[in-house]
Amino acid sequence: MVTRRFDKLLRELSEVEVSERACNQYSRFEGDLPMNAIRRRNLRLYLEQLESIAPRMLLIGEAPSYRGGRLTGIPFVSESVMLGGVSTTSGPILGADRGYRKATAGPRLSTEASATMVWGTIKTISPLPMLWNAFPFHPFDADTPDSNRAPTAAELLAGQPFIERLLALFPFTQLVAIGNHASLSLQRLGIEHTKVRHPSQGGKNLFVEGMARLSQNPRS
Repeated sequence: MVTRRFDKLLRELSEVEVSERACNQYSRFEGDLPMNAIRRRNLRLYLEQLESIAPRMLLIGEAPSYRGGRLTGIPFVSESVMLGGVSTTSGPILGADRGYRKATAGPRLSTEASATMVWGTIKTISPLPMLWNAFPFHPFDADTPDSNRAPTAAELLAGQPFIERLLALFPFTQLVAIGNHASLSLQRLGIEHTKVRHPSQGGKNLFVEGMARLSQNPRS
């Protein structure tokens, strides 16, 4: 049964206007509208699955990558992870058999290093954490859509209402910023949190170690 709890969040995501150096992969007005609709549906399925798990930890990254959330609509999820599914201590999640759909043409599935590293780490945490981004849209270098850049201060500000919306929808007891930009957003919101190293650019081991410490000392 489809819940209506996430309608407002999804509608607000779809209505955001971003700069020429970013892509709103959920937009109802710009881009490939049928594919954006698939991404909104993928995100709804993810939120519904997480609601059934009742996550206590929210992990907030920087922004979607062009091989990950930009294509699937789900933070830290490439097409390979989304359609293949993940076995976690909270049960199976994602997977084509649960209705997730590819929103790009052709048979090739995207892979994304950070997505693979993050899921390989969090799948053993119980209950499974939720993933989000400080700027929930894809920022890229000028005239190069297939690239990633750090979100600007204004973009981080635009992403803050969506963090607040998630906090109202789920009873999280622990917030974790993956990297400096996510930490900055939470600081500006006055939200207590822990920061771990982002797994990209050689940070995998520090990310894994940081998450291991948090999972061994969870907040009830």
